[in-house]
Amino acid sequence: MLKTQWADKILDWAQLYMGSLIWTLVMLLVYVLVTKWTLPKIEKKIDESNLKSPEVLRAYHIIRLVVGILTLAVILIAWGIDFSGLLVISTSLITLTGVAFFASWSLLSNITAYFLLLFQTSFRRGNFIRVLDADNYVEGFITEINLFNTKLITEDREIIVYPNNLILTRPSIINPRAKWKTVGKFTDRPEKKTQQIRKK
Repeated sequence: MLKTQWADKILDWAQLYMGSLIWTLVMLLVYVLVTKWTLPKIEKKIDESNLKSPEVLRAYHIIRLVVGILTLAVILIAWGIDFSGLLVISTSLITLTGVAFFASWSLLSNITAYFLLLFQTSFRRGNFIRVLDADNYVEGFITEINLFNTKLITEDREIIVYPNNLILTRPSIINPRAKWKTVGKFTDRPEKKTQQIRKK
C-alpha cells in the first residue's frame, strides 16, 4: 500500500511537470547530439590545420562549456525559473561581451579570432606567413595558435608572438615566394634595394 501511494505521487508529479520533463529530455538529447556532432567536425578541421593537441583540447572544452551553459539555461527556463529580473543585466552583459569579442582593440577579440583561425586551413601549423601592417611586416613559420596569440618562428629561430585578431584583420601572405627579413619596413626589402641599385 505504501508503495502504491509512493508510485501514485510520482505519477501525479510527472503528469504535473510533463512539459518541463519533456523539455529537459529534449535539451539533454540536443546537448549530446551537438557535442557528438560538433566535436568530430572540429577535430577534422584541426587535423587539417596540423595544430597540436593542447589547442584541440582547449577548443573542445570551450565548446562543451558554451553548449552546456546554453542547455542549462533552457532547462532552467523550462522548469519555470524566472529570469525577468536578470533580463536588464543579462542584455547589458551580452552587449558588452559582444563588443568585447568583436572589437578589434579588445583582448577578447583574440579569442574570437582563435576560433576563426582554427577553421582557416591557410593558417595551419608549418605554413610560412608574412603579416603586412601599414609600412611594416612580420614573417615566420606558424608553430602554435593559442587563445590570445599565434607563435611564429623565424628562420633565425626567433619566436614572435603576434595577436590573433591582428593576423585576421591585417593582410597576410601565406607561403610567399621570396622571404624577406624577419621584421622590417617595406622600404628595407632586399628586392627593393636591388631594384634601386639597378636603376642607378
